Amino acid sequence: MMFLQEDELSREMMTNKLFCTFTTEEHLDELISEINREYPVLYKKIFVLSSPDSEELMCTYNIDYEVTQPRIIKNTILVHRKKETNTLYTINSLNALIMSLNGGVLNNKYPIHWPDYRNSILLVQDGGFKKRNTEVKKVVHL
Repeated sequence: MMFLQEDELSREMMTNKLFCTFTTEEHLDELISEINREYPVLYKKIFVLSSPDSEELMCTYNIDYEVTQPRIIKNTILVHRKKETNTLYTINSLNALIMSLNGGVLNNKYPIHWPDYRNSILLVQDGGFKKRNTEVKKVVHL
C-alpha cells in the first residue's frame, strides 16, 4: 500500500475537485467516453447516480484540477460531498438551504442537520433550494 506524504496529501486535497455532470440514460455512454477523454479521472471511477425525483442521471467523478486545467463539459457543476451522509451540494445550494432554514438570513455558522439530507444532492433550481434524493445506479471503472 502506498501512502502520500503530508505535502502530497495536502496538495491532492487542494486540487482534487468533485464534478457532477447531468445527462440522460440515452446519452450516458457517450458522456462517460467524453469524461474519460477529457479528464484523467482520479481513482478511475465514475459514480452514476439516479433519482426518483428526476429522469436525469448524475455522473460524479474526481479530477486533479490544477494539473489538468480542463475545459468544463456541458451540464457540469462543481460539488462538495459530506461523506458521513453522502450528501452532494454546491456552495450556492448550501447558502440557499441555510436561508430556507433560518428565516431568509444567511449565517455561515448555522448548524445543518446533515442526516436530513442523507443520500441526496442539494441544488438551486428555479431560484430556490431543491433537494433530490439519490442512489447509486452503477459505478463505472475506467
